[in-house]
Amino acid sequence: GFAMRTPQPWPVRLTHWINVPALTLMALSGLQLFIAYPHFGPAANHWNLPFDGWIPPASARSGHGLAAGRGIHFLIGWLLVGNAVVYLGYVLASGEYRRRFFWPPRDTRSMFQQALHYLRIRKQPPSPAFYNGLQRAAYSSVLLLGILEVWSGFVMYKPVQLHALGIPLGGYDGARAVHFFGLVALVFFVIGHIVMVLLHPRSLVEIVTGGTPRE
Repeated sequence: GFAMRTPQPWPVRLTHWINVPALTLMALSGLQLFIAYPHFGPAANHWNLPFDGWIPPASARSGHGLAAGRGIHFLIGWLLVGNAVVYLGYVLASGEYRRRFFWPPRDTRSMFQQALHYLRIRKQPPSPAFYNGLQRAAYSSVLLLGILEVWSGFVMYKPVQLHALGIPLGGYDGARAVHFFGLVALVFFVIGHIVMVLLHPRSLVEIVTGGTPRE
């Protein structure tokens, strides 16, 4: 069981804090690559995609040239992949996945109850637990989003050699759109994550110190 286990073991804390600067550098270098050709190709015309042709403000760019931005993007990308492998390896081997990942039979009701509570429609939050259903859904979704980002990134990197891998994404142009909007989704996740930390400041203490052992 997980009775009286430390809320945030050190491998979880380490991989979490590595993600903070790494994701920032990935986003900035990714924007540097995007502004070199800020269009999604034929897919943008067909689907009327937002952000097509958008040039981010200078403050949001990495300040490096295209080649340097590409090098940073791939270097940090591999760092994030390695970090994710370490995290997943730990939570699977330790059994932590059972209290961290979304499990529909257990978490669906709690997810909706917590959402209604945040919207002030429901007065009482669901019964307290290590994570509520909404948190588990968010953290599990961001892992899937990370897989999608790596998938689309590989298709963009080797569009000829990995042509078959790109077919479900709509080829190179589709992968580029998926990759960009995956970044947008990650930004929204980070904003939501910060809001949740402000609403539950104990979680910030725990991700720094590990916290006091509890269920």
